Amino acid sequence: MNTLREQTDAQIEKTRQAKPELMRGIDEIMERAGQIEQGRDARTVGEQAPDFELPDTRGLKVSLSELLRAGPVVVTFYRGGWCPYCNLQLRALQGRLEELQGWGAQLVAISPEVPDGSLTKAEREALGFIVLSDQDARVAARYGVAWEVPETILAHMRTDRNLDLADINNGNGSVLPIPATFVISGAGEVVWRYVDVDYRKRAEPSEVIAAVAALVESA
Repeated sequence: MNTLREQTDAQIEKTRQAKPELMRGIDEIMERAGQIEQGRDARTVGEQAPDFELPDTRGLKVSLSELLRAGPVVVTFYRGGWCPYCNLQLRALQGRLEELQGWGAQLVAISPEVPDGSLTKAEREALGFIVLSDQDARVAARYGVAWEVPETILAHMRTDRNLDLADINNGNGSVLPIPATFVISGAGEVVWRYVDVDYRKRAEPSEVIAAVAALVESA
C-alpha cells in the first residue's frame, strides 16, 4: 500500500501535468507563506487544546471536552470534501482507524463545510470517525490554523472547479483551515502536532498512530 505522502505526491504530479502554470503559481504562494511562517501561531506541544462544540454531519453538537472523558483525541483540520488531498487523507486515516482506536483514541475531522453538505449519506456511513462543521473557521482560528486564502487559489476554485466557498461554507468565502493534525491527551494537552500551510502535504497516519501509542505507553 502506498503511503499518504506517495499518494499526495502523485496527485501533485497529476495536477502539475494538467495545469503547469497553476501549479507554478501555487508553488510560489506556498513558498511565500512558508517564509512568513503561516501557521506560526498554531497550538503547540505542551499547550492546552481549546475546547469546542460543533455540529456533526447530522447537526448534533459534539464537544471536545466530552470526547476527552473517554481518552485521547486526534483532531485533524481539513479544507473540505471538494479537496482531493483532503479525501486522500481521510481515506488513509479511515484505513488505519482500527489501529488508532486500538490505542483508545477517537478521531475528529473538522472542516468549514455545512453539516449537510460535507459528505454524502453513503460517505457518512462509510466513515468510522466524527466529522464536524466549523463554518466560520472560529475553531480553526483558536487553534491558530485559519488561513485567508490567496485570490489566485480562490480564482482557480471558481473558474476551473466551479466551486463557491461562500455557498459551500455557508457565507465564509475566503478562510480555510491550514491542514493540521493535533494529538490531544485526555487531560486536554497537545502532545503532538503536524502543521503545514502547504495544503498538498499531510501528516502520515503512521506518525499519528505512533504519537498516540507513545502517549498511552507513557501514561
